[in-house]
Amino acid sequence: MCNKFLFILLYAFYGGPAFSQVDSLETVVDTLEIEEQPVVYGDNKIANTAALQKFFGKLYTLEVTGKGKVNILHVGDSHIQADLFTGVIRKNLQYKFGNAGLGFSFPYNLAKTNGSYYVRYSSNESWSSYRNINPVNGNPVGLSGIALTTNAKDFAVEINVKDPAYEFNTLKILTPQGQNLFDVATSSKTIVLESNVPKKINHKIKKGEVISIIAEKYNVSVAELKKANGLKNNNIRAGKTLRIPTNEMQKKSIKRSEFIPLSLEQQDGVYSYYNAETIKKIYLLPNKNASKFALNGLVFEKDNPGIVYNSIGVNGAKFSDYNKYPLFFDQVPALHPDLVIVSLGTNETFDKMDVTAYMAQLNQFVETIKQKNPEAEILVMTPPPSLLYRRSLNTFAADYTREINTQSESKQHAVWDMFSIFGGLYGVNRNYRQGLMSGDKVHYSKAGYEKQGTLFTEALLQAYENYKTNLKN
Repeated sequence: MCNKFLFILLYAFYGGPAFSQVDSLETVVDTLEIEEQPVVYGDNKIANTAALQKFFGKLYTLEVTGKGKVNILHVGDSHIQADLFTGVIRKNLQYKFGNAGLGFSFPYNLAKTNGSYYVRYSSNESWSSYRNINPVNGNPVGLSGIALTTNAKDFAVEINVKDPAYEFNTLKILTPQGQNLFDVATSSKTIVLESNVPKKINHKIKKGEVISIIAEKYNVSVAELKKANGLKNNNIRAGKTLRIPTNEMQKKSIKRSEFIPLSLEQQDGVYSYYNAETIKKIYLLPNKNASKFALNGLVFEKDNPGIVYNSIGVNGAKFSDYNKYPLFFDQVPALHPDLVIVSLGTNETFDKMDVTAYMAQLNQFVETIKQKNPEAEILVMTPPPSLLYRRSLNTFAADYTREINTQSESKQHAVWDMFSIFGGLYGVNRNYRQGLMSGDKVHYSKAGYEKQGTLFTEALLQAYENYKTNLKN
């Protein structure tokens, strides 16, 4: 108990949760004692907004002219995959600037995991999946962070947009190296095939009937009748059915549904379909010239001016998991991002990755994004507060947060300090009591993710208003 009391005094003396230097390997604090510590909430603002001037300029042009699109890409882990946090940001920004489409989407349910509410996917075939958290083994893990593959050649994937606000005009299909692997269809037609087939005649044997009388009735021989029914003698039984051989033919009709493939356009290594009227249902089909099929994601866009907010998350992912798959970075330009938001770090804390190694992976990720997308600007979100195994202070998250803030100007990226805004090192139990966190003290509740989305939108819009004020001065 003395050691714990000493830790508390040292922590208070050195001044705040985001700058704690305590080694989490040695610190195990009972959650009741954690609750007793003061919770300091940071200001809800974006730091180093100088790194977002081009993005704000594009927002301003969109707002003033009512023309064009601004594209945002948000990448993260399980906090992002369900699209609760990002879904609120999308709705809020599109309410102010216009809805230009849902953006990136992936059939997570076909990969047997959770995903966004907005689009429902179903298929007549099973698909294989492989997440980027696994070792590199040749699977085509690209923009979605999850490889989705099949060798079936007769599959159909039905895509239903559940929210009318995200009906679309353009559908983009992302595949490894831009291969032409899929066709699309919006409807099917019924085809009737007619043919002449031997007429089938069956006779149910009545009580008292003998085989010779039945043969005479249908003008066939007893031998023919026996052969057609596999009889070894003339004995038959009432109630049984005999097949009557005949040379007569009859018409047979077979009906089947067939999808009507639509023409796709290729641009910048992406195949896309466009429809002048917005649609909510479409089918993904195999291209007849392909033998193996891999889907890295879909992008839904509307003709309207406004915001396209692309959200990509993988449960359990770290910066290093994205970094080891070059195809991810190769496919980012297909989204034409003006702003890339990154929200990773929680899983690194559970690996107890030291801050130097974490920042090396973060910087590698950001630098590769910039190389592939020179016009994109970067905003880094610090990891949210959490506990390690529901008992230990997550000082790794505190250390990551301190370093992200420290390097923001030299690395030219903006920062939204979610760690401090949600109470820092001692905020977890307060957040839990307020219904903002789940019982694992790592993930947040639906209400918690929605609050994160609301607060981030407020901070981003305030930074944008400051930008506009500076323009006028």
